[in-house]
Amino acid sequence: MIVAKLFKFFAVLATAFVLVLGGIAFANVSGFNLFQLGAKDRSHPVLLQSIQDVSQYHAAVGNFDVLVDFEDPASKIEAGLPGVIAGQVPDFIAGRRTIFVGAGTVNAYVDFSGFVENDLTYSDDGKSVSVRLPETKLDKPNLDQERSGVVSQELGVLDRINDALAVPDQAKFYKMAEEKIAAGAEESELKKRATENTKAMLTGMFGSMEIQVIFRD
Repeated sequence: MIVAKLFKFFAVLATAFVLVLGGIAFANVSGFNLFQLGAKDRSHPVLLQSIQDVSQYHAAVGNFDVLVDFEDPASKIEAGLPGVIAGQVPDFIAGRRTIFVGAGTVNAYVDFSGFVENDLTYSDDGKSVSVRLPETKLDKPNLDQERSGVVSQELGVLDRINDALAVPDQAKFYKMAEEKIAAGAEESELKKRATENTKAMLTGMFGSMEIQVIFRD
């Protein structure tokens, strides 16, 4: 009797197993995967917090690349070496040299919010206008995260151990790249180009009304 019940139990179990396998095979053939885990996006809707009026005319955008080659002597101290002997330790034991590539853009703009009455005056006949443009300014560099990052590092033995215990901080390299790009943008002709483009925009705008523009320094 017990043997018959066990046989019946295993027969039912085998039948169920066959049915499950058949269902899986049918689902796969039909393009439906029973075991596929669907990703769920539970993000909340985007909320508009505020709107600010902008009086800036963005007249030019500069694209910049910078190669930061930074050797950090402080890493020898961070590795636990006394300051007295840190300078005598070879770099292959303790030392860090990082090559970081930074790529980004800098916007050049003219802010018309500071316009006063004397900065824009019309002639008595209304056929010309005298304009004194505000100084062209540069925005903070906007680094492209996909094109910026550490490309190589030369690490001493102790630095490799430290990196295995803690996540290296790349924030300082992004900051260095931003500072270098900002300095390069100041020395470039980006401001000059933005000023020329702003003058061309105003000349075209007033010219459409048959008004001549005279720019003052």
